[in-house]
Amino acid sequence: MVEYILTLSPLTLALIGTTFTFLATAAGSAMVFLMKKDVNPKVQHGFLGFAAGVMIAASVWSLLIPAIEMAEEQGMTGWIPAAGGFVAGGIFLYFLDKILPHLHIDQDKPEGMKSSFKRTTMLVLAVTLHNIPEGMAVGLSFGLAAQINSQAALMSAFALALGMGIQNFPEGAAISLPLRNEGFSKTRSFIYGALSGIVEPAAGVVGALLVSTVAGIMPWMLAFAAGAMIYVVVEELIPESQSFEHSHAGTIGTMLGFLLMMVLDVSLG
Repeated sequence: MVEYILTLSPLTLALIGTTFTFLATAAGSAMVFLMKKDVNPKVQHGFLGFAAGVMIAASVWSLLIPAIEMAEEQGMTGWIPAAGGFVAGGIFLYFLDKILPHLHIDQDKPEGMKSSFKRTTMLVLAVTLHNIPEGMAVGLSFGLAAQINSQAALMSAFALALGMGIQNFPEGAAISLPLRNEGFSKTRSFIYGALSGIVEPAAGVVGALLVSTVAGIMPWMLAFAAGAMIYVVVEELIPESQSFEHSHAGTIGTMLGFLLMMVLDVSLG
């Protein structure tokens, strides 16, 4: 089975991996049909911390370390593409954060350029920002596995997709439930929540296309995805997870998310 999967093109593997993470978001959004009330603030902050922990661990074990190792195998100084790509990813998310109109849950003042978008649209766009680097990371990992034809790299990609999928589930619920409270029907709340994750397959495919056409760019792209994810973690997830009166839920969530992603990557990869 593994041998067959490795015969698939990097583009196909990237699409398969990111489709899984998108479906996890959709599954989380479907919780709007089962829950009558919004998520408890402590639970919500714990989920935000969990997502932050997963993304931090994934950035190190699934992206930066493979970027350094691949660069060295290509005869480069390992830290140069890792550092350069990391900085570029952070700068990319910084400008995207400044340009794309979006609104975070429990906040009244939108960020980004001024627009006439509705509040609900900007709530969805805020989660979409998180999903761009996540989709790129998963797509690149599967693309790398196909490119080097490595079973270990494929298992590492599966571990990354699984970790991202686990943290995408509460993210989907975190957007659909507030939309329901805004007055949307359950069906519309589910659709908007699910659509916030549709950017992941798109970002994964773009990453796979880039590494398939430009030789030697993979280490840079892996580090780019890591930098983008760390930007999201530091700029949004950790502050939001710590905004509750007592921040223990967010802190514990971060540690659990980091631990889970680390174990998944090391044990499977």
